[in-house]
Amino acid sequence: MTVWGKLFGTAAGIAAGGPVGGIVGFLLGARADNDKLLSSPAGWGKNFPSYGKADPQGATFFSAVKIAALFGKKEQLVGLASLVLSAKIAKIDGPVNNSEIEAFKNAINVPPEQLSAIAKAFDKARERTDDFERYAVEIGEAFKDNPQPLEPVLFLLFHIARADLEKNMPLHPAEKDFLKRVHKAFHLSETAWKRASLGILPPENNISDINAYRILGVPHEADLETIRIRWKVLMKKYHPDILQQKILTKEQEKTFRDRAQRINNAWDHIKKERNGHAS
Repeated sequence: MTVWGKLFGTAAGIAAGGPVGGIVGFLLGARADNDKLLSSPAGWGKNFPSYGKADPQGATFFSAVKIAALFGKKEQLVGLASLVLSAKIAKIDGPVNNSEIEAFKNAINVPPEQLSAIAKAFDKARERTDDFERYAVEIGEAFKDNPQPLEPVLFLLFHIARADLEKNMPLHPAEKDFLKRVHKAFHLSETAWKRASLGILPPENNISDINAYRILGVPHEADLETIRIRWKVLMKKYHPDILQQKILTKEQEKTFRDRAQRINNAWDHIKKERNGHAS
């Protein structure tokens, strides 16, 4: 599953103190050689309680999420979300077993020298599970306008949850509740839930289910013929052939072409979403 290479490569970098820069590097400790990979700043843990006790480890992870969101580091945020939530769903139904660990390991594609950082971060993140929704809500807010990048995370969480199940066996109630809460916090569509629950990777055109309808200016419940007519109306306005009839600056021309591309991508996305009916 090469889709995870980028996400977990980013997560490994965060765990080692890299992509978000010196601040997150400081927060995460970046000292794997002396078992302080995820040491948190002194005193922070007392403001992040775990079962009534100070939780410096949780404070460290959550601080990294907050700072990545603050600086708009979306790829790093997705990578960190993937790692932290994967660890927590593996533990949510009881002790983590080899099947779940292997499912996580097989989903990642990062250089061998980064695996140690990933493994240590995973072990630290699974120490606590009652806080998973706090992470999901924080991450979901950062992607509220376009939640599509979070769908692969939901897919991965389903993948790990099923790793220790016999064929056709249902998910553990705690895992199902976890997934439902994350799905809601991520602001993902019902279609995204259905794809993830069936083990289907999301489309790669970077158009979310919600944004596709927004781009075309139609409600989600509109029938396909109504959406097709709307698509045609918009393309008559923005089609490249129309550009030849207008006097535009290069910047305006680019804007028109980008808009036409987004309209077409949105229409293609909706057609695929509805099982490819119509052409």
